[in-house]
Amino acid sequence: MSTTATPETYERVAPSECWRDPVLVMCKRGIDICFSGLLLLVLSPLFFALGLAVWATSQGSVFYAWKVVGKNGRPFTGYKFRTMVANADQMKATLQCRNEMSGPMFKMTDDPRVTPVGRWMRRYSLDELPQLYSVWKGDMSLVGPRPPLVTEYVQFSEYQKQKLMVTPGITCLWQTSGRNNICSFDEWVALDLDYIRRWSLGLDFEILWRTLRVVVNGSGK
Repeated sequence: MSTTATPETYERVAPSECWRDPVLVMCKRGIDICFSGLLLLVLSPLFFALGLAVWATSQGSVFYAWKVVGKNGRPFTGYKFRTMVANADQMKATLQCRNEMSGPMFKMTDDPRVTPVGRWMRRYSLDELPQLYSVWKGDMSLVGPRPPLVTEYVQFSEYQKQKLMVTPGITCLWQTSGRNNICSFDEWVALDLDYIRRWSLGLDFEILWRTLRVVVNGSGK
C-alpha cells in the first residue's frame, strides 16, 4: 500500500464486533489495570536492578522518555529503560542510509548506538517493562498495535493511521510473528489491522502467551 493513499482510495478496516461490546472493552481495561499494577509491584526489585545496571554502565538517564502517538493520534510520553548511548537520537540521522525497514520506521540489526547492557535487555525485552506504567495509566494496553514515534506518525498515510483506532499495546501480532524478519512497514501494519479485525479477549491471551515464549527464548532484539 502506497504511503500516498488518499481517503478515497485506501482500504478502510472494519473492526471486530467485540470492540462494540462495552463489557468486553471494560474487561480488557480491567485486565490491563490488574496485571500492570501487580507486575509493577512484584517486579520492583528487578526494576531497581536493571536501573542500577543502566546507570553504572553508561552515561545518561536510566529511563528513555518515549515520545509516541496513542489512540486516535493522541501523543503521550512513555518510558523504557535506556538501551542506547545518551545522544542516540542525534546519531539517528547519520544511520538512515542503513535502515533495514521500508517506510517511516527505523530498524537496524547491529545498531552501534545500543550499549552492551542495552543489547542484553533488548534480547529479553526487559527494556519494555516500564511501559507497564503507561498501561496502568491507560495510555497503553498489554496487547495492541505498537505506538509509533511522533516523528514517524507524521509520515503515515491515512491507511496506516488506522492502526491507532484502538489503544496501542506493549505486545502485538508483529512481536510474536517473527518481528526480526519483518522489514516491510506495510507488512507490520497489515498485522496490526488483522488484530483489530479479529480482536477478542481470547486473542489477547493467545498473544500474551506467545509473547512469554518469545521473551523466555530470548529472541528479541
